[in-house]
Amino acid sequence: MHRFLFLMLGCFALAGCGQKATFVLLPDPDGTVGEITVTSGQNSHTLNQAHQAISIKGDPAQPGKLTTMPEPQIRALFGKAIAVQPLPPAKFLLYFEFDSVRPNAAATAQLELVLQAVTERASRDISINGHTDRTGPVEYNDQLALQRARQVKMMLEQRGIEPASISTTSHGMHNPLIPTASNVAEPRNRRVEVIVR
Repeated sequence: MHRFLFLMLGCFALAGCGQKATFVLLPDPDGTVGEITVTSGQNSHTLNQAHQAISIKGDPAQPGKLTTMPEPQIRALFGKAIAVQPLPPAKFLLYFEFDSVRPNAAATAQLELVLQAVTERASRDISINGHTDRTGPVEYNDQLALQRARQVKMMLEQRGIEPASISTTSHGMHNPLIPTASNVAEPRNRRVEVIVR
């Protein structure tokens, strides 16, 4: 969900529907900035920079000018709406030994971070996607990737995560992190991606 939606709804709650709406574009937690277009009657304005804002007011609605809203003003106007936003999905990569469902040594530390993210979000939506490198037959890799995903699922269940909260899928060799030619044993493609929402 785009972050501007929270600000738009917060403004309607503060100002009353039909009277005034203020749109502010916030960066995502990773710092990237999206883009929104606000249209009122024949007028359209595109917001594509962090903290850009525009207000629409009056009847018929007339857009104001694009401005940049300072952070303290954003917090003053929309602090409550911002505070209730869910945490963004957390993504983790656990790597595996060659032709194996055994995670490598670094995967244990990653698993602890997964558990921390589940706790922070009180998550009941955990996706586990298995992957392989491009060595071996397609059908074999599809099964190996699924077994890797199921291995991580079992590890999470052993640490108290509800099985119903976890879904597993296999991408096999079809979605490599590092594109390679066939029969290349790329360790970074032998992975399980865990997404905690």
